[in-house]
Amino acid sequence: MKPVKFDEANATFGANQPEYQPLPAMVNGDVVVSCWELTDEEKQQVMKEGKIWLGVMTFGQALQPVLLTCNKSDIIPNETISLNTEDDGKQ
Repeated sequence: MKPVKFDEANATFGANQPEYQPLPAMVNGDVVVSCWELTDEEKQQVMKEGKIWLGVMTFGQALQPVLLTCNKSDIIPNETISLNTEDDGKQ
């Protein structure tokens, strides 16, 4: 898999760090969204096994919630890019 740039991306993690692959992302409050493209071989593996594995480096801290999806609209709503789930009292 490789990270891919997308229209809503407003940041790139690791851009000037040669030891890392640059990660285009949308940063919005407490949410960071990235998009990943599968190789043809990975697509075949997913079709065969029906599984995707996720590894998260926690550096000894508590695991934060994650969301894997194939649908951009599950993470980035069409009408708004605000992903803050806290009620700000505005109607």
